[in-house]
Amino acid sequence: MTTMKDRENAFENKFAHDAEMQFKAEARRNKLLGLWAADLLGKSGNDAQAYAQEVVKSDFEEPGDEDVYRKVSGDLGDRADEATIRAKMVSLMTEAKAQIMEEHD
Repeated sequence: MTTMKDRENAFENKFAHDAEMQFKAEARRNKLLGLWAADLLGKSGNDAQAYAQEVVKSDFEEPGDEDVYRKVSGDLGDRADEATIRAKMVSLMTEAKAQIMEEHD
């Protein structure tokens, strides 16, 4: 019986760890996206960091990525089209996951 309980605990711990890592990767991606968008908007330094934090906070409006996309798209206007923003979100998620993996090695 102990073996089954150990397996259950291990599975629950892995699930919690994976969920935490996904949350961290999404937050990191959103910050990187915010910094990218800030650059397109001509922001730098503290203004760019503050804007990146706005993008991170926008992810708490609803589940999924649409709230983040709407925030960045609305702010960028004609500086970047939908395909460019969505492609950037995908590439930055890969970058964010790599950064987080490096931190945990």
